Amino acid sequence: MTDTSASPELSSSLSATASDEILDQHIQHMLVAVEHVLRNSPEGTDELNLIKTLQRPPWRLIGDLEFHDTQKLYPVHFLLFHVLYHLKDTLIENGESLTISPLRIIIERQDTVGGTGLPGAVDSLRKFYLDLSQYKLPEEAIQQMMDRFWSGYQGLGPSKPETLHAARVLGFDSVPDCFNTVKQAFRRAVMHAHPDRGGETEEIQYLNEAFTVLKTHFSQMMEQT
Repeated sequence: MTDTSASPELSSSLSATASDEILDQHIQHMLVAVEHVLRNSPEGTDELNLIKTLQRPPWRLIGDLEFHDTQKLYPVHFLLFHVLYHLKDTLIENGESLTISPLRIIIERQDTVGGTGLPGAVDSLRKFYLDLSQYKLPEEAIQQMMDRFWSGYQGLGPSKPETLHAARVLGFDSVPDCFNTVKQAFRRAVMHAHPDRGGETEEIQYLNEAFTVLKTHFSQMMEQT
Protein backbone atom coordinates (compact mmCIF):
# COMPACT_ATOMS: atom_id res chain seq x y z
CA MET A 1 0.00 0.00 0.00
CA THR A 2 1.34 3.42 -0.88
CA ASP A 3 1.92 5.80 1.97
CA THR A 4 -0.01 8.95 1.04
CA SER A 5 0.76 10.86 4.23
CA ALA A 6 2.74 14.03 3.64
CA SER A 7 5.91 14.89 5.46
CA PRO A 8 5.73 17.79 7.96
CA GLU A 9 7.69 19.95 5.51
CA LEU A 10 5.35 19.14 2.61
CA SER A 11 2.25 19.59 4.76
CA SER A 12 3.52 22.98 5.84
CA SER A 13 4.19 23.95 2.22
CA LEU A 14 0.73 22.83 1.08
CA SER A 15 -0.88 24.64 4.00
CA ALA A 16 0.98 27.84 3.15
CA THR A 17 -0.09 27.53 -0.50
CA ALA A 18 -3.74 27.12 0.48
CA SER A 19 -3.48 30.14 2.78
CA ASP A 20 -1.97 32.23 -0.03
CA GLU A 21 -4.76 31.20 -2.40
CA ILE A 22 -7.43 32.06 0.17
CA LEU A 23 -5.86 35.48 0.64
CA ASP A 24 -5.68 35.99 -3.14
CA GLN A 25 -9.39 35.20 -3.45
CA HIS A 26 -10.20 37.86 -0.90
CA ILE A 27 -7.94 40.38 -2.64
CA GLN A 28 -9.71 39.77 -5.96
CA HIS A 29 -13.07 40.25 -4.28
CA MET A 30 -11.90 43.52 -2.72
CA LEU A 31 -10.53 44.76 -6.06
CA VAL A 32 -13.98 44.59 -7.62
CA ALA A 33 -15.65 46.16 -4.59
CA VAL A 34 -13.16 49.01 -4.19
CA GLU A 35 -13.30 49.96 -7.87
CA HIS A 36 -17.08 49.98 -7.78
CA VAL A 37 -17.18 52.13 -4.61
CA LEU A 38 -14.68 54.63 -6.02
CA ARG A 39 -16.51 54.95 -9.34
CA ASN A 40 -19.62 55.81 -7.34
CA SER A 41 -17.66 58.45 -5.40
CA PRO A 42 -16.73 61.07 -8.04
CA GLU A 43 -15.54 63.45 -5.31
CA GLY A 44 -13.37 60.74 -3.82
CA THR A 45 -13.32 59.34 -0.30
CA ASP A 46 -10.87 58.68 2.52
CA GLU A 47 -9.53 55.48 4.02
CA LEU A 48 -11.85 55.48 7.03
CA ASN A 49 -15.01 55.91 4.98
CA LEU A 50 -13.84 53.39 2.40
CA ILE A 51 -13.33 50.79 5.14
CA LYS A 52 -16.78 51.55 6.59
CA THR A 53 -18.34 51.21 3.13
CA LEU A 54 -16.70 47.80 2.66
CA GLN A 55 -18.10 46.76 6.04
CA ARG A 56 -21.69 47.48 4.99
CA PRO A 57 -23.98 45.73 2.52
CA PRO A 58 -23.76 44.83 -0.26
CA TRP A 59 -20.06 44.03 0.34
CA ARG A 60 -19.50 43.04 3.99
CA LEU A 61 -15.84 42.37 3.21
CA ILE A 62 -14.47 43.74 6.47
CA GLY A 63 -15.59 42.70 9.93
CA ASP A 64 -16.05 44.81 13.04
CA LEU A 65 -13.04 46.91 13.96
CA GLU A 66 -11.81 48.89 16.92
CA PHE A 67 -10.31 51.79 14.98
CA HIS A 68 -8.18 52.87 17.93
CA ASP A 69 -6.52 49.43 18.07
CA THR A 70 -3.63 49.88 15.64
CA GLN A 71 -2.51 46.25 15.94
CA LYS A 72 -5.87 44.98 14.69
CA LEU A 73 -6.29 47.80 12.18
CA TYR A 74 -2.92 47.25 10.48
CA PRO A 75 -3.86 44.08 8.50
CA VAL A 76 -6.99 45.78 7.17
CA HIS A 77 -5.08 48.95 6.28
CA PHE A 78 -2.33 46.98 4.57
CA LEU A 79 -4.70 44.79 2.59
CA LEU A 80 -6.76 47.79 1.47
CA PHE A 81 -3.70 49.69 0.26
CA HIS A 82 -2.37 46.53 -1.41
CA VAL A 83 -5.64 46.42 -3.36
CA LEU A 84 -5.49 50.15 -4.14
CA TYR A 85 -2.00 49.92 -5.63
CA HIS A 86 -3.03 46.94 -7.75
CA LEU A 87 -6.06 48.92 -8.94
CA LYS A 88 -3.84 51.91 -9.67
CA ASP A 89 -1.71 49.80 -12.03
CA THR A 90 -4.84 48.56 -13.82
CA LEU A 91 -6.35 52.03 -14.20
CA ILE A 92 -3.18 53.42 -15.78
CA GLU A 93 -3.75 51.09 -18.73
CA ASN A 94 -7.15 52.75 -19.24
CA GLY A 95 -5.80 56.28 -19.10
CA GLU A 96 -6.96 56.86 -15.52
CA SER A 97 -5.10 57.73 -12.35
CA LEU A 98 -5.75 56.80 -8.74
CA THR A 99 -4.76 59.12 -5.93
CA ILE A 100 -3.94 57.07 -2.84
CA SER A 101 -3.60 58.59 0.61
CA PRO A 102 -5.38 58.03 3.91
CA LEU A 103 -7.24 61.33 3.46
CA ARG A 104 -8.02 61.23 -0.26
CA ILE A 105 -8.68 58.27 -2.55
CA ILE A 106 -10.09 59.13 -5.96
CA ILE A 107 -10.16 57.90 -9.58
CA GLU A 108 -9.51 60.62 -12.16
CA ARG A 109 -8.76 60.90 -15.84
CA GLN A 110 -5.02 60.96 -16.56
CA ASP A 111 -4.79 64.08 -18.71
CA THR A 112 -1.14 64.90 -18.10
CA VAL A 113 2.07 62.92 -18.06
CA GLY A 114 3.55 64.73 -15.12
CA GLY A 115 2.41 64.64 -11.53
CA THR A 116 2.93 66.22 -8.17
CA GLY A 117 4.58 65.06 -5.01
CA LEU A 118 7.76 63.05 -4.54
CA PRO A 119 8.04 60.19 -7.04
CA GLY A 120 10.64 58.43 -4.96
CA ALA A 121 8.36 58.37 -1.94
CA VAL A 122 5.41 57.18 -3.99
CA ASP A 123 7.48 54.37 -5.50
CA SER A 124 8.60 53.31 -2.04
CA LEU A 125 5.04 53.13 -0.80
CA ARG A 126 3.98 51.18 -3.86
CA LYS A 127 6.82 48.70 -3.36
CA PHE A 128 5.92 48.28 0.30
CA TYR A 129 2.19 47.70 -0.16
CA LEU A 130 2.57 45.36 -3.13
CA ASP A 131 4.93 43.14 -1.11
CA LEU A 132 2.66 40.68 0.66
CA SER A 133 5.54 39.56 2.84
CA GLN A 134 4.88 42.79 4.76
CA TYR A 135 1.48 41.38 5.60
CA LYS A 136 2.84 38.98 8.19
CA LEU A 137 0.15 36.94 9.80
CA PRO A 138 0.23 33.23 10.61
CA GLU A 139 -2.11 31.02 8.62
CA GLU A 140 -4.49 30.63 11.57
CA ALA A 141 -4.83 34.41 11.88
CA ILE A 142 -5.45 34.81 8.15
CA GLN A 143 -8.12 32.13 8.20
CA GLN A 144 -9.78 33.67 11.24
CA MET A 145 -9.80 37.05 9.53
CA MET A 146 -11.28 35.54 6.36
CA ASP A 147 -13.97 33.85 8.47
CA ARG A 148 -14.88 37.22 9.95
CA PHE A 149 -14.84 38.89 6.55
CA TRP A 150 -16.88 36.18 4.83
CA SER A 151 -20.11 36.42 6.76
CA GLY A 152 -21.94 33.15 7.16
CA TYR A 153 -20.87 29.70 6.02
CA GLN A 154 -18.75 29.10 9.11
CA GLY A 155 -18.29 25.44 9.91
CA LEU A 156 -20.31 23.71 7.22
CA GLY A 157 -19.88 25.16 3.77
CA PRO A 158 -22.60 25.99 1.24
CA SER A 159 -24.68 23.04 0.05
CA LYS A 160 -24.45 21.73 -3.52
CA PRO A 161 -27.80 23.29 -4.54
CA GLU A 162 -26.72 26.60 -3.00
CA THR A 163 -23.39 26.48 -4.83
CA LEU A 164 -25.11 25.66 -8.12
CA HIS A 165 -27.59 28.49 -7.61
CA ALA A 166 -24.72 30.91 -6.97
CA ALA A 167 -23.00 29.76 -10.17
CA ARG A 168 -26.20 30.35 -12.14
CA VAL A 169 -26.53 33.86 -10.69
CA LEU A 170 -23.15 34.62 -12.26
CA GLY A 171 -24.25 33.17 -15.60
CA PHE A 172 -22.95 29.60 -15.44
CA ASP A 173 -24.94 26.45 -16.18
CA SER A 174 -22.87 24.50 -13.66
CA VAL A 175 -20.21 25.18 -11.04
CA PRO A 176 -16.97 26.09 -12.88
CA ASP A 177 -13.82 24.08 -12.32
CA CYS A 178 -11.62 27.16 -12.01
CA PHE A 179 -12.01 30.00 -9.53
CA ASN A 180 -10.39 32.42 -11.98
CA THR A 181 -13.39 31.91 -14.26
CA VAL A 182 -15.67 32.88 -11.38
CA LYS A 183 -13.64 36.02 -10.67
CA GLN A 184 -13.85 37.17 -14.28
CA ALA A 185 -17.61 36.57 -14.45
CA PHE A 186 -18.15 38.40 -11.15
CA ARG A 187 -16.15 41.42 -12.30
CA ARG A 188 -18.11 41.63 -15.57
CA ALA A 189 -21.44 41.25 -13.78
CA VAL A 190 -20.68 43.97 -11.21
CA MET A 191 -19.51 46.39 -13.89
CA HIS A 192 -22.70 45.68 -15.88
CA ALA A 193 -24.79 46.30 -12.76
CA HIS A 194 -23.24 49.75 -12.24
CA PRO A 195 -25.95 52.40 -11.59
CA ASP A 196 -24.72 54.38 -14.60
CA ARG A 197 -25.76 51.39 -16.70
CA GLY A 198 -29.15 51.01 -15.08
CA GLY A 199 -28.12 48.66 -12.28
CA GLU A 200 -29.22 48.80 -8.64
CA THR A 201 -27.58 48.22 -5.27
CA GLU A 202 -29.83 45.22 -4.64
CA GLU A 203 -28.55 43.58 -7.83
CA ILE A 204 -24.94 44.09 -6.75
CA GLN A 205 -25.72 42.60 -3.33
CA TYR A 206 -27.24 39.57 -5.05
CA LEU A 207 -24.11 39.12 -7.18
CA ASN A 208 -21.86 39.67 -4.18
CA GLU A 209 -23.64 37.00 -2.13
CA ALA A 210 -23.34 34.54 -5.03
CA PHE A 211 -19.63 35.25 -5.34
CA THR A 212 -19.17 34.77 -1.59
CA VAL A 213 -20.79 31.32 -1.80
CA LEU A 214 -18.49 30.27 -4.66
CA LYS A 215 -15.45 31.76 -2.96
CA THR A 216 -16.20 29.71 0.16
CA HIS A 217 -16.78 26.62 -1.99
CA PHE A 218 -13.38 26.89 -3.67
CA SER A 219 -11.68 27.77 -0.37
CA GLN A 220 -12.93 24.55 1.18
CA MET A 221 -11.84 22.59 -1.88
CA MET A 222 -8.30 23.91 -1.38
CA GLU A 223 -8.32 22.98 2.30
CA GLN A 224 -9.30 19.40 1.41
CA THR A 225 -6.46 18.92 -1.09
